[in-house]
Amino acid sequence: MTSTLPQASEILAALGQAVFVWDLASDAIVWGDQAGAVFPGIPAERLATGAEFAKLIEPAQGLRSAALAQTSAVHGADGTPYRVEYGVRMSASDPVIWIEETGRWFAGADGRPVRAIGSVRINNERHARDEELTRLARLDPLTGELNRSHLIAALAEAIEETSRFRSTAAFMLVGIDHLARVNDAFGFDVADAVILDVAKRIRARLRGGDVLGRFSGNKFGLILKNCTVDDMNVAAERFLAGVRDEVVPTKSGPVSVTISIGAVSLPRYARSTDEAINRAHETLDAAKRRRAGAFAAWRPNAERDAQRRVNIRVTDEIVTALNERRIKLAYEPVVSSATREGAFHECLVRMDQGDGQVLLAPDIVPVAERLGLIRLVDHRVLELVVAELAAAPDVRLSLNISPDTTMDPDWWAGIESLMRAHPGVAERLIVEITETVAIQDIDDVRAFVSRLKNFGSHIAIDDFGAGYTSFRNLRKLGVDIVKIDGAFVQNITRSADDRAFVQTLIDLARRLDIKTVAEWVQDEEAATMLRDWGCDYIQGRLIGLASADRPWGAPPDSALPAAS
Repeated sequence: MTSTLPQASEILAALGQAVFVWDLASDAIVWGDQAGAVFPGIPAERLATGAEFAKLIEPAQGLRSAALAQTSAVHGADGTPYRVEYGVRMSASDPVIWIEETGRWFAGADGRPVRAIGSVRINNERHARDEELTRLARLDPLTGELNRSHLIAALAEAIEETSRFRSTAAFMLVGIDHLARVNDAFGFDVADAVILDVAKRIRARLRGGDVLGRFSGNKFGLILKNCTVDDMNVAAERFLAGVRDEVVPTKSGPVSVTISIGAVSLPRYARSTDEAINRAHETLDAAKRRRAGAFAAWRPNAERDAQRRVNIRVTDEIVTALNERRIKLAYEPVVSSATREGAFHECLVRMDQGDGQVLLAPDIVPVAERLGLIRLVDHRVLELVVAELAAAPDVRLSLNISPDTTMDPDWWAGIESLMRAHPGVAERLIVEITETVAIQDIDDVRAFVSRLKNFGSHIAIDDFGAGYTSFRNLRKLGVDIVKIDGAFVQNITRSADDRAFVQTLIDLARRLDIKTVAEWVQDEEAATMLRDWGCDYIQGRLIGLASADRPWGAPPDSALPAAS
């Protein structure tokens, strides 16, 4: 039994396709019988010429003509192939029919198109798929809100609108408080559930036209259109209450969550995306420091701006000084409390500004730590200290390193290289670690200390008593010296509380076989007390303040350390 093959026109119609011949000289288009199936509801006269058909096409009426013009002519019987996609509809209220047109055009004597033949087919599914992929590329996969790049693009557009139409808006950064604790306690899937729930609660409280996007892991960005400062405060409280007033249900049980918000008014206090994001970040950090679940709005602050100008200036000066080798050392003597004989010198960083002025460590170190330059400074100080030790075999020196540097593998690689390049130096080096490091990273610091002690170096805990390091941790670290914070030492002749505190520290350290250094010793009366209590060493104004002059002679011009 054989079936009858349908007519080609029937097959094309069933597939949503139609064929045509387009005479470009007269602009007439002749369609096959299938045109009505492809373009339902469109009158035949609207399809009869290229000009009339073009009026139905979007996004641009000239797409078909441009497709012919943009292909290079191929002379001969086969013509030149082309392909173009476009949408067709009669009016704005009608749904768009997406069309894929493929065909060939034929050139006249002048090489320009005079005739085209081809077929069109309905391509709605593919276009919908492409649109969905485009939409997904704009959205955060977890929350379905705008991703970071498109949020920032929307922010740029909002800032431009406020300037053009003289309106106001607000940009908010919303941070989920303590999300890391949820991760640790319940797992990442529960944390994701919290993020999604918070996004839904914020979305439910937005007005039409407002924009929500996921800025980072635990942060959302909000763009509130036509929003005054008063409106911003009201909206912030609405978002805060919407999250804190109800627990988040998760598969592991209910989780209590709060958010903190930092905001900036547009364009009054931010005229670019960078400015808006930086200032919203700044206020969000300020809100979190105040308490979890707080709101802060950016305001001008002359003192803060002046400090930033100082930071920028000092940062530039530090980098320039490092490049020009203008980072220097000053040496403060540490002596035996019993005999006043020199024990070692503490090396303090100085920066020669090139005009005869010198910046001291309190001017350099805090800024360098805040701005991430302290590693570079500590690397240079290490080189200078080792150079001094290599040039003066009888000298013992101590150097301070910042908390960040103790965890820096490059710093360790540097000191290891220098120790091996200069035998005998390690035994005369004392590395002072601030007390806060031992509290936060006791295990990592213990490994760091062990490696240094294997080289023969000694370890001191600086400013002991200013933080919360226990004597148990001192024993675990295996430190050799405890330097008692000078804030307690300087008042021992007048304060019974400080006397009791310092005396107790000295006694406990002695029981653990740890040497003690008292800082900021001002007078003989204090020095005598410290000696009688068993303090091993003293330093401060009574003994001598830090000086750039080397008590042991000339600078180490010929004993530079090896490159790390």
